[in-house]
Amino acid sequence: MTPRFAVVGLVVSDLAAALAFYRRLGLDFPADAAEQPHVEAVLPGGTVLALDTEDTVRSFHAGWRPPVGTGRASLAFRCEDPAEVDSLYAELVEAGHHGELTPWDAVWGQRYATVHDPDGNGVDLFAPLPDAS
Repeated sequence: MTPRFAVVGLVVSDLAAALAFYRRLGLDFPADAAEQPHVEAVLPGGTVLALDTEDTVRSFHAGWRPPVGTGRASLAFRCEDPAEVDSLYAELVEAGHHGELTPWDAVWGQRYATVHDPDGNGVDLFAPLPDAS
């Protein structure tokens, strides 16, 4: 058997805040997720986004400490079109999340922006630019 990629896991300091953020991006977590130590949302294609509280991780890894500084990983969400990148970025920043990179037209043909989730993880928003030809 060959292993296959299946889960992206994030350790969160405030599960309710993380749930609110990722639900704004359309992820479906169980209704009682805020009361759980570990929650999962199945993404299109079957990959899972798992959220664990810091206390949960410490329960099996006593020496774990949250990283400091900027994150080393990011998630990216494809939007319907460039206008959705702009509006979703504005919505998240207005809700109090840190906007790292305001929307711009990237040289690789996408409208792109980056916002931080409640734990400082980079979350990219992107959509293909209309074909110029």
